[in-house]
Amino acid sequence: MSIALVTNADPAPSRDNAGLRNLQQLIQLRWIAVVGQVLAIAFVHFVLHIALPLRPMLLVLLALVAYNLASQIVLKRRTRVTDRALLLALLVDVATLTAQLHFSGGPTNPFLFLFLLHVVLGAILLRTASSWIIAVATSACVLCLMSSPGPVVLPADLSSGLASLYVQGLLICFALVATLLVVFITRIGRILRERDAHLATMRQRAAEEEHIVRMGLLASGAAHELGTPLSTLAVILGDWQHLPHFASDPELLQDVVEMQVQVLRCKAIVTGILQSAGETRGEAPQEIWLRDFFDDLADEWRTTRPTQQFDYRNQCADNPLIVSDAGLKQMICNVLDNALDVSPQHVAMHVALANGDVVIEIADHGPGFAPTMLEQLGKPYQSSKDEPGHGLGLFLSVNVARSLGGTLKARNTAQGAVVTMTLPLSALTMDDGDDNGD
Repeated sequence: MSIALVTNADPAPSRDNAGLRNLQQLIQLRWIAVVGQVLAIAFVHFVLHIALPLRPMLLVLLALVAYNLASQIVLKRRTRVTDRALLLALLVDVATLTAQLHFSGGPTNPFLFLFLLHVVLGAILLRTASSWIIAVATSACVLCLMSSPGPVVLPADLSSGLASLYVQGLLICFALVATLLVVFITRIGRILRERDAHLATMRQRAAEEEHIVRMGLLASGAAHELGTPLSTLAVILGDWQHLPHFASDPELLQDVVEMQVQVLRCKAIVTGILQSAGETRGEAPQEIWLRDFFDDLADEWRTTRPTQQFDYRNQCADNPLIVSDAGLKQMICNVLDNALDVSPQHVAMHVALANGDVVIEIADHGPGFAPTMLEQLGKPYQSSKDEPGHGLGLFLSVNVARSLGGTLKARNTAQGAVVTMTLPLSALTMDDGDDNGD
């Protein structure tokens, strides 16, 4: 196993939440329809004393209840809901409404206009072709009701105004449709907006990951090109140390030795890039204790960077085995290097465990982040240095943290800036690594 293979669960679940939630809205709307039909049938039959064919109407109602119960079971088991499933649900609603209207007055039933609710829902929830299917189906059902009257005929009297039961039914139908449209269309609209925002986020991530791949290819190519001249420089500087001219001048010899150290460091970096680009992920993982990993990283960074004060504290209560990964090291070092650039006199790194997460805080005494940088943290080429090519360090660090299922956040304080990296410990440990180094 390698940390590079552990990916973050998407902030928004991978399942089709929009379709599932839309189907859930239809199920809720159908329960409202069931209750409304029961009350309407009881009121018309027992209060208004209009003889309705109760048996077929109750059978239709029971069929609608059975379908809704089945839909709830399917909703719990499905991971996504297709356009066809939503179309089928709306067609079932249209069919049951048609049957109930047929037994209760047909075209003279004021609740005929409930068909418009299904047309609106189809236009919002479904694709264009499916929306037209709903429109055609409702129109065909209305035509059938007009051409084939049912067993009950209701008087459609408009001359009596509000005293007419038909006019009262129209008002109730209008108020019901308006209320349901406001309530459910608002919910569905919010669901669709969340889906669009999720898709926009995924497109942005895809673009950023493509950018990282391009940079990786460029880095690998540059590493290949730099390997030979760095090796040549290392050999030349090694020979210079033995020349009388340099050996007789201690100050000059020290400069040559320092130059060779830095060249060897560059060569090691280049070698690391080539190994990372060519290694097979998932083979021969390097295990290390959590505290040792951060202690070694801090010591290495302290000895290779010219910082005046490095305040390092490791407050991890537990000490499990984790997988040492170059990407994790590079992420932390990038943030440390950024802090050193703006605050050579003081850099601090505190590591702790909290609620199953590894929390790494890196602070500096610099001027802090500009407000625009805080808003666009992690975007490529966002840097406080007005030089081309800068701003990739935090971009890469944010993406490494994201790939591990964690986050990278920044804030300003009275002393400077603080960058907080939160990584789930489960993403760093081995699958079978339950040991503790205490």
